[in-house]
Amino acid sequence: MTMREKRIPVALASCLDYQAVHLADAVDRVVSSAGFRLSRGSVVLLKPNLVAAGSTNHLACTSAHFVAAVAQWFLDHGAKVRVGDSPAFGSARMVMKATGMTEALSHLDVKVVNFSRGIKTALPCGFSVPIAAEALDCDLLINLPKVKAHSQLYVSLAVKNYFGVVCGWRKALHHAVHGDIGNRFESLLADLPELFPGSFTIVDGITAMHKAGPMRGEPYPLGIVGATFDPVALDTALLEIIGADPERSILMQEHIRRGLPGTDLENITYPLRRPPELTVDDFQLPDTLKPVTFHPLRMAVSGCRRIVAGFNDR
Repeated sequence: MTMREKRIPVALASCLDYQAVHLADAVDRVVSSAGFRLSRGSVVLLKPNLVAAGSTNHLACTSAHFVAAVAQWFLDHGAKVRVGDSPAFGSARMVMKATGMTEALSHLDVKVVNFSRGIKTALPCGFSVPIAAEALDCDLLINLPKVKAHSQLYVSLAVKNYFGVVCGWRKALHHAVHGDIGNRFESLLADLPELFPGSFTIVDGITAMHKAGPMRGEPYPLGIVGATFDPVALDTALLEIIGADPERSILMQEHIRRGLPGTDLENITYPLRRPPELTVDDFQLPDTLKPVTFHPLRMAVSGCRRIVAGFNDR
């Protein structure tokens, strides 16, 4: 195999708004150009970022229109489509209803799933975490992150979105237990994509979140969609596009420590647009990062909200 054949394709395309016709074209271009092929009849789980419904204009979540466009693409190609996540607050159904995602998907043959049952899973870093059975019980996981600044991790991109497969309030628990001790937390995050070999990422970078995050940032018209089998390579490209410093991202530094191929620009190929063609110079990221560890009160509030959400979903 030649060096070129080993390179990682990251397909990037411009998409300036969430109009259905523009989304359909952009999604088809990046998915096809990244070398993705789907077996008809495959059970596909779309995992958007459904962190919570409380942000202005639901900016913190993957766009409902974006998720609907991706769902339509997979249905058109013969897949059985499910949509699910494990929000920090509330349930997937609650957040989807609040963000308009339920309505956006209402005309499609899509099953919404709550990540309600965790399967204790050992990670290479030595920790065990409860991974949602619904995420493991599919033929293919499709990761649908949102491009966001993050007040604790600097950025929230493709790899970070896999944290949603950890069930419910336990995400906050791992923040609290591992947050600021060595590289424990970023090691946990870096291990999660390995649980889903063959998973594929399609990123919503059309209207991104900058200045703060993951909840209280401001909209930024980034105007891009991207797709790849390698979320680390996609994060490398996105950091370049938004002008972020990889040394300030503790998660990217963990990938670099591991020597992952996706951290090396020489290993990445771009079948469509290249990062220098899409780079912006006014995307604002946090100057000072907050501790990764969550306060116990926040964990208690999260737990209460999930209990209420459970009753509301019945």
